[in-house]
Amino acid sequence: MTPSATSTLVSLNDIRRAATALRPVAVRTPLLRSYELEHEVGVPVYLKPEMLQRIGAFKFRGAYNFISQLADDERVRGLVAPSSGNHGQAAALAARIYGVKATIVMPTTALRAKVAGVERLGARVIFAGTTTADRMAKALEIVDAEQATLVPPYDHPAIIAGQGTAGLEIAEDLAVLGTTDYTVLVPVGGGGLSAGVSTAVKLASPAARVVGVEPAKSAKLTTARVAGQPITIAANPGGLADGLVAVRIGDLTFEHLQAYMDDVVTVEDAALPPAMRFLLDRHKLVAEPSGAITVAALTGGAVKLAGPVVCVLSGGNTEWEGLQELFALPGAAANG
Repeated sequence: MTPSATSTLVSLNDIRRAATALRPVAVRTPLLRSYELEHEVGVPVYLKPEMLQRIGAFKFRGAYNFISQLADDERVRGLVAPSSGNHGQAAALAARIYGVKATIVMPTTALRAKVAGVERLGARVIFAGTTTADRMAKALEIVDAEQATLVPPYDHPAIIAGQGTAGLEIAEDLAVLGTTDYTVLVPVGGGGLSAGVSTAVKLASPAARVVGVEPAKSAKLTTARVAGQPITIAANPGGLADGLVAVRIGDLTFEHLQAYMDDVVTVEDAALPPAMRFLLDRHKLVAEPSGAITVAALTGGAVKLAGPVVCVLSGGNTEWEGLQELFALPGAAANG
């Protein structure tokens, strides 16, 4: 599918402008060659470790880009972000950079490490339900009551463009290496990262292929592609990859994914702890389950490869106690 003549999709120039805005404040994360994974799967493998980004996840890219484009009076009234964790930390950090207040609406099931991260950045935390819809409803209530500004988690052009800077960096770094025919594996939650990366990669490197990876329990993009439109799945799918359990793909992100993503695959929860353990043991990278899902897809054979592959590791916001719990699960040490 290609964008229509009347499309309002994010452009490569939008993503380049986001990269310029982010340059003074964000980390340009490296592209790391994984000889260990290359030996296992038989093609060159690169890792894009977004756990090295500020707040430990890619989310800072989109949140800062969105907030940087607000008018001063929109920022000064305060920011409100619904989030399972990483988007909240990103919005909290961007708010602190601009010297404004932030309220983060989190699920009652939020990981302790992510709640603590938001609080360390000086934001107010309010808990609301367990689903994306619960958080958004509460966030909109606060926005209305306090005349604050909503920071959307994924379904907004500025968020997509900001997240797309990760894909732009991949394309630029591989171009330096003379590589244009490659596959990018990217996690899929609400679609901000996957939409942005897909758009940047396909526009900057048309010969590349992009494959989304989502949890089997939360296959909202797979469901949407079959239906031809976003579909709301089970109210609370649960699962280890808490950052990817949105119950519906965004409308705008879906439009981008239909235009620029080649395929989507799913991964079972049981494959996530071994992938996390592999990244820790072999690459000294701490990934949360959502961040390790692309490696799980790669090592589990979910994607057919004919050339170089990039695994986007979306984040690493899990701490020692969480790692202990995950690594104690049966089979967690299989790839350790």
